[in-house]
Formats: sequence, structure tokens, C-alpha cells
Amino acid sequence: MMILGLVRWMQPVHGYDVRRELLSWSADKWANVQPGSIYHALRKLTEEGLLRTVATEQVGARPARTTYEVTPKGDEEFETLLRAQWWRLNEVSDPFAAAFSFLPAMPREEAAAALRNRANLLRAGVESMRASWDSDWLRRSKPVHVAWMFELWVARAEAEVAWCGRIAERIESGVSYLPAGVDGTEGWPGWTDGGPSPDRKSNNQS
Repeated sequence: MMILGLVRWMQPVHGYDVRRELLSWSADKWANVQPGSIYHALRKLTEEGLLRTVATEQVGARPARTTYEVTPKGDEEFETLLRAQWWRLNEVSDPFAAAFSFLPAMPREEAAAALRNRANLLRAGVESMRASWDSDWLRRSKPVHVAWMFELWVARAEAEVAWCGRIAERIESGVSYLPAGVDGTEGWPGWTDGGPSPDRKSNNQS
């Protein structure tokens, strides 16, 4: 959607300019658009009839540049993709969620320290976003809605900072990770509840 939408906005446009614009948006960080895949995506969209080539130019010894524009089929596809993302709630894949599901495998002290470190990293990110948010660069060179997107990212990060602090305190308090009313770990022999595993205990004792 990102590449199709940019060609639609900037057409007729070279692939180089599409890549440069996406990099200026840092789309590789928040939209999973990798710089090395942009030219391949342009060719694929052309093969699928969503884009068409307008011209191919070569200046001196520079690589040839192809100019693209959106086809009527591409316009329709962009509108469909755009509204699907506006009206649908998509779960974001976060590797930390997978790691957090194994919280009992982490020593409590380390888990709490890692959460506080995560909070510090998030705070640094918030400070950076706020600096961009308040900068002349954003006010004078970007559409207003870009600042609104920064506002969303800051709100999410600040919410996670607060969550990290709360959970770190609960972990340090020694609260059991087991469901209420469950006394043992039958069926979960590898469960450690935030301490060293039985094997590691025996190894340390020996």
C-alpha cells in the first residue's frame, strides 16, 4: 500500500524518488518497507497491472531510471487497501510479547531490571519523538497529520513505560505467577516461577 500510494501521490515518478521519499519517512521502521525491496515491489506492481511504466531514461553513466504511474486497477486496489487499514484493527506482531510469555523462566531480579531498562529505552524514544514533534523541520516541511502520527507513537510509548514500571514492581514483590488457586506446577515440569531451574540449582550445589 505504501509504495502504491506514493506513486499515486507523486506520479509520474522515478523509483529512485519513491525510495528517497520512503526513507525520509523512516518507513522501514514503522511500515516494514525495506529500502532494498522497493524496486522489486515496483516491478511486481507493474507485472500485476497496478502500475505502468511511462518512460525509461538514462543520463550519462548513471543507471537507467524508470518512471511509473498508477493504472485505474492500481487506483482501485489502493482505495481498497487504504480503507481496509482504516476500518480494521490489526494486531501488531511484537517479539517482546513472545519473550514475555516465558516470564517464569527469567530470574525475578533480571526480569524486573530488563523491564526498567525497556522503560528507559522507550523514554529515550519519546524524547526523540517529542524533539521532532516540536521542531521546525516537522512544522514547516511535513503535513499536519504527520505530527498527529507522532502524537500516537508518543502516547503508546508512554503507556508502555508506565506498564513496565507496574509489572517490575509486581515481579519484585514476589507475587506468584501461577493462576489463583493453583498450588503446584503439575503438567509444567519446566516451570520455575522466576527462580533458577531445578537442574541449575543442582548444578550450582554440586
